[in-house]
Amino acid sequence: MWRGWSREWREREGYWVLKEKFRGGINPQEKVKIEKDPMKLFMENGIEELANLSLEEIEKSKLTKDDIDVRLKWLGLFHRRKHQYGRFMMRLKLPNGVTTSAQTRYLASVIRQYGEEGCADVTTRQNWQIRGVVLPDVPEILKGLAEVGLTSLQSGMDNVRNPVGNPLAGIDPHEIVDTRPYTNLLSHFITANSLGNTAVTNLPRKWNVCVVGTHDLFEHPHINDLAYIPATKNGRFGFNLLVGGFFSPKRCAEAVPLDAWVPADDVISVCKAVLEAYREISASEETGKRQE
Repeated sequence: MWRGWSREWREREGYWVLKEKFRGGINPQEKVKIEKDPMKLFMENGIEELANLSLEEIEKSKLTKDDIDVRLKWLGLFHRRKHQYGRFMMRLKLPNGVTTSAQTRYLASVIRQYGEEGCADVTTRQNWQIRGVVLPDVPEILKGLAEVGLTSLQSGMDNVRNPVGNPLAGIDPHEIVDTRPYTNLLSHFITANSLGNTAVTNLPRKWNVCVVGTHDLFEHPHINDLAYIPATKNGRFGFNLLVGGFFSPKRCAEAVPLDAWVPADDVISVCKAVLEAYREISASEETGKRQE
């Protein structure tokens, strides 16, 4: 049975939660989100208190255990309970995959302190992931990230993922448009300039967006939930839109043309509108198809 969020969901302090009468039979992760808004760990400095607890203390309470196993994913932190107990993988937000030497050096300094336990991944969505992180270090790492212009906020679970663009942006001889300004704008909107955007942190599942910069389609627009395809209309530059792409080991769907063109100045307003529609009318069954 397909049910729209507009009937089932309500806003609570800017965060969207399932109405009480529709909570029967929901999965464990949805229950965790209802019990406590994961973004409070960041926006109300809950991470400071959590980081001061020992793992033994954390394990004694379901609330704090759910914090480290589920809610911290909203801060980009993934507890490796089965394979590296007590250590976390931290996923960043790195729009268009652009990183500076200062940022990379800072990440290297974080990894170095963990010896053999520390390493980094370059992901398929043009992103960094660092491994071996321990909870007591997280508040300082978050501050260090902010100082070099990085964030890990809203990079896991039911959030908008890292905005992808042309990996050769700015130097591609066949470039139609430099995607970097647009992926940066999208990332700033999604995270409210790294302060946290609760309006888009409880989606039915993860949500991917990209901006295409060349005919080579490095960005794989057909597997993104929203893809901006550069196009000119009446002499004005803008984007055609693809929507609805999905790619996972269990389900694949190709994005379809929305049959709409938008001027370049409307990239953010379009993203906001599509996200709101997705949040409010997407099927509840989507919550069972999430990916970390």
